[in-house]
Amino acid sequence: MNRGLVLDLFAGPGGWSYAASVLGVRDIGLEWDPWACQTRAAAGLLTIRTDVAMYPVRPFAGKTWGLIASPPCQAWSMAGKRLGLLDKPLVHQAVADFAAGRDTRAHLLTACRDERSLLAAEPMRYLHALHQAGQPEWVLMEEVPDVLPLWRQYAAILRSWGFSAWTGILNAADYGVPQTRRRAILIASRVRTAVPPEPTHAAVPEPESLFGPGRRRWVSMAQALGWGATDRPVPTVCAGGGPGGGPEPFPSGSRKTLTDARDRGTWKSHPAPADLALRSRRDGLGWAQHGSRDNRPANAPAPTFSAEAHRWSWSLRSNNQTNATVRSSDEPAGTLFFGHRANECLWVAEPRLDTTASSEQDPGGVPDPIRITAVEAGVLQSFPAGFPWAGNKGQQFSQIGNAVPPRLAAHLLAPHLGATFNRDDFTLAS
Repeated sequence: MNRGLVLDLFAGPGGWSYAASVLGVRDIGLEWDPWACQTRAAAGLLTIRTDVAMYPVRPFAGKTWGLIASPPCQAWSMAGKRLGLLDKPLVHQAVADFAAGRDTRAHLLTACRDERSLLAAEPMRYLHALHQAGQPEWVLMEEVPDVLPLWRQYAAILRSWGFSAWTGILNAADYGVPQTRRRAILIASRVRTAVPPEPTHAAVPEPESLFGPGRRRWVSMAQALGWGATDRPVPTVCAGGGPGGGPEPFPSGSRKTLTDARDRGTWKSHPAPADLALRSRRDGLGWAQHGSRDNRPANAPAPTFSAEAHRWSWSLRSNNQTNATVRSSDEPAGTLFFGHRANECLWVAEPRLDTTASSEQDPGGVPDPIRITAVEAGVLQSFPAGFPWAGNKGQQFSQIGNAVPPRLAAHLLAPHLGATFNRDDFTLAS
């Protein structure tokens, strides 16, 4: 059967696309951001660089099997000014107009507080045009939680066109992503009942029963970053920097990174794997194959190692505001988002409760906070450590924060792609 195209609107660096490739399908991503397009090209993902709002639907009519959409969320997100919330009536009107075959964007934009708000209505323009040809067969959409009422409007329209549709909030941590990222999801299908994927993980692990294996404990940052699951992470604080992709968007001074030393007193380099892989293992020792989290070239001298590094436990702090989310490394990260304060997502140290060393043995005191690296942030978003992020660090952080976690995307995609998906082990074949 010729299944046709899978069209990915606002494709970003490739969260949906990478997951689809893992499951054996290549989609076509429409994306405007040049750095995201460069990342996609380096990852071998098919891309049309274009403004989704300006691109015609006609080339895809009669050829599209599935439609994916994750419109930009800056106007709606908790991380932004949230002007999109003031534009909600206009966005709902645009969706209703598109569903009736009317393009009223020029009129509605004059009243919008944020010109990006109407981008959340663009998928309906595509859906209406494709529906005339009896397509697509399935639809998957993702956005920040505040957009759930809009997804419900989409679902009501899709049901009137013969789709089964489901909307709700899913937590990425429930699907093996080392981050408690909550997202509004729309699932629709013409050929099967739309239901959310069964969670595989939980805050409190469940025992095996007569009905099968229980859910595993949420994947922690330490597990995902390869710090080990049974013993505490033993990080080192290293000064100096490696080659960046462009200007450093952080305050001046020595760049610091967080690396691990499994053997105290020894630092080891972990080169990125030749084949990018995501893996969930039953032994609980971490699902990702990780490369080095340090930017140094392979032939660079090893960084200095502090013999006192094992005395500290590490947490990730989302920013320096009083209400910042702070998570211990043995927990999943909070929702990662990066804007002009990307430099404020920091690893912070505190003395381990079980240490017996005295303060006199460590005259340097508690280590300074350490900025998260783009590679670490990508891994916590469930990308492989070797994913080829393009651009300078600020541009990389922006791509990561806006991307759909590939592992969550794979759970959503698998039933519609007809893919054989072992939810305990998902790898990209070489």
